[in-house]
Amino acid sequence: MGVKKQNIPDKGAAVEKDMETYTIVPYIPGGLVDPAILRKIADAAEKYQVKFIKMTSEHRIGLYGVKEANIDNIWNDLGMGPGGHIGKCVRAVKFCTGNTVCKKGHQNTMDLGLRIDEAFHRMETPQKVKISLSGCTSSCAESAVRDIGLIGTPMGWKLMVGGTCGLQVRKGKLLAENLSDGQVIDYIGKILDYYKEKGIQKRMGIFIDIIGFDKFS
Repeated sequence: MGVKKQNIPDKGAAVEKDMETYTIVPYIPGGLVDPAILRKIADAAEKYQVKFIKMTSEHRIGLYGVKEANIDNIWNDLGMGPGGHIGKCVRAVKFCTGNTVCKKGHQNTMDLGLRIDEAFHRMETPQKVKISLSGCTSSCAESAVRDIGLIGTPMGWKLMVGGTCGLQVRKGKLLAENLSDGQVIDYIGKILDYYKEKGIQKRMGIFIDIIGFDKFS
């Protein structure tokens, strides 16, 4: 019997159902791409006979059906790093277009989202942490059901914590509102530091339940 294969976190590779092939997701901050990036991905997929390419729910581009022997070669050809979609860490930040192009957007999700991503992406945490930003209350980035969710308003940002969108959907709790971009960065840093300090191996929402929201806030 062969050795059962596992995820290879340092290579950004998640083993698939057949236990032979892998999924890799390049690190594309905010899902923002240009023609050169798309050409690299298409060329690598064709060269290494990737089974298929799919946009993920987190605005990333996933390559599926990758052979283990080709993982390093694909990364080398792409000239990109893994997107941190596996492991206990802060995942790549998700955001809508915000007021950059959307007529309903109140806040600049793209600028702040990239700042948050640069500051916290792949930070090790007790469990995975998903962060998303929506430019208005339509919440196109599903901010209310993320570990840390931000929703833009005319007065600034609403900050919600502890949401999840699994089998048991949990709406995040409002922690603060009318925040500036700088205040958001400060809040997220303190939240993550406190989460790591306590070291409770639970998702953010359950962690908050254990600690108590009054104490957490």
